[in-house]
Amino acid sequence: MPSRRALIGGVAASVAAAVLAAPQVRAQAQPGVIVVGGGFAGASCARALKRLDRDLAVTLIEPEAAYLACPFSNAVIAGLRGIEAQAFRYDKFGRYDQFGDIAMIRKRAVAVDAERRRVRLEDGTDIGYTRLVLAPGVDLRFDALPGYDEAAAAIMPHAWKAGAQTLLLRDQLAAMPDGGVVILAAPANPFRCPPGPYERASLIAHYLKTSKPRSKLIILDAKDAFSKQRLFEAAWQELYPGLIEWVPLSSGGRVTEVDPATRTLVTEFGNHKADVANVIPPQRAGVIAQSAGVADQTGWCPIDPVTFESRLQPAIHVIGDAAIGGAMPKSAFSANAQAKACAAAVAALVRERPPAQPKLINTCYSLVAPGYGISIAGVYQPRDGLLAEVEGAGGTSPLEAPLSVRELEAAYAQDWFRTITSEVFG
Repeated sequence: MPSRRALIGGVAASVAAAVLAAPQVRAQAQPGVIVVGGGFAGASCARALKRLDRDLAVTLIEPEAAYLACPFSNAVIAGLRGIEAQAFRYDKFGRYDQFGDIAMIRKRAVAVDAERRRVRLEDGTDIGYTRLVLAPGVDLRFDALPGYDEAAAAIMPHAWKAGAQTLLLRDQLAAMPDGGVVILAAPANPFRCPPGPYERASLIAHYLKTSKPRSKLIILDAKDAFSKQRLFEAAWQELYPGLIEWVPLSSGGRVTEVDPATRTLVTEFGNHKADVANVIPPQRAGVIAQSAGVADQTGWCPIDPVTFESRLQPAIHVIGDAAIGGAMPKSAFSANAQAKACAAAVAALVRERPPAQPKLINTCYSLVAPGYGISIAGVYQPRDGLLAEVEGAGGTSPLEAPLSVRELEAAYAQDWFRTITSEVFG
């Protein structure tokens, strides 16, 4: 098994292989590849396509002027970072790029006609494609938890999409009196991460410890286990003894109903009243995936692990959080890696060449406190129709490690974020 340092170095080298694409906004002259969604997956894929084949017509459809990143948004909630540090405008997208220009359409894609290979925009126009890549991210399932809807989210924020909800949760914590109770309701798998419920709990605990030390944080969890659990629990015991209480599924942690008027969360074992409630509901693939017919009964999108082509609709590829990625988690790092693998497959298919078997890397960093980081890394490849983990190729931060190692991991997390956002958004 490679050393932790060698593994992280290899991961960093993989991320640093920049996939830059081009600047001008123009109409698409002929059918080519359309990418819907300008987040870590979609923007990465558009740039990778142009890097691989500069003669390929590539169009990115993204209605927003800027992307608000979820990685590091938990630090905003804890008052450690400004929301402006999460914003990445598309006016730098591909500027001065050497690989050719990407057409960018600043409208919302609302429907896909898979049979005719057309994407319809919010203004009623539609454009054709040879291949379509969907990177729609996630939508929250407001129908999945009784009492929790969009109106309830204004009282019990989910803060699962960076922006107004992030600031709402931050402001509620700031307004809470010392001695208050914060409750975080964590969903069952699968869910998009980051922002990560256990990193969030850690940074909220840091805020409470430093600003409101008589307060308490309760995690009501719909699971009995979670990623990096031993590392998190060891850090909580070290940094926040008595402040965090984790209630797993088997102890009645699953929230079955909420009452926003009283900020009460109901479980099978009883009711919990919060001063601040962070309710993270179940999720599914973004709405365009539903209309395109690429999402199955789970709400997520089954894909071929070699090409990321939908198993339900031909010539449509799905990457990032919306895809069923097998063992590969729903993270920004994964989205970027999948985007590059998908772009290579699409570039080959368009030119009628066989796609190569991909091997993908993911690392998930979590901050437990400022200057205290932990991580888990994995390598994935197609096996039995899914993306499977390559045994012995990954690993976690050491459970017993000096503070200098935790500080180094926190620095790696910062470096990764700077690298990937520079690569993707310019």
